[in-house]
Amino acid sequence: MLHHIMASIPHEVWAEPQKSDELDTGNLADWLRNIFGPLFLVIVSIVAIFFLFTREITRFVQFIVLAIGIGVVFYVPNIIETTARAIAKALGVDAT
Repeated sequence: MLHHIMASIPHEVWAEPQKSDELDTGNLADWLRNIFGPLFLVIVSIVAIFFLFTREITRFVQFIVLAIGIGVVFYVPNIIETTARAIAKALGVDAT
């Protein structure tokens, strides 16, 4: 019985890893945006509604400004790389 079960497993499962099976982090930022982006929006919405219902307008405005800053990091493509290059250039580091 075990022999029949093992024989029914697809060949891809048993195949040896190829050179192309190495860790690929090229789409890591997109993957993180797809997971944490909607979660971020839900949390921001809940906290903003809480501040509005408790009539803490000053905290609401502070929170919205902070949320917009964090949202820019999540949703603007290549913002982290661009910012890192700008900081390196300002410090005089050769960033090629």
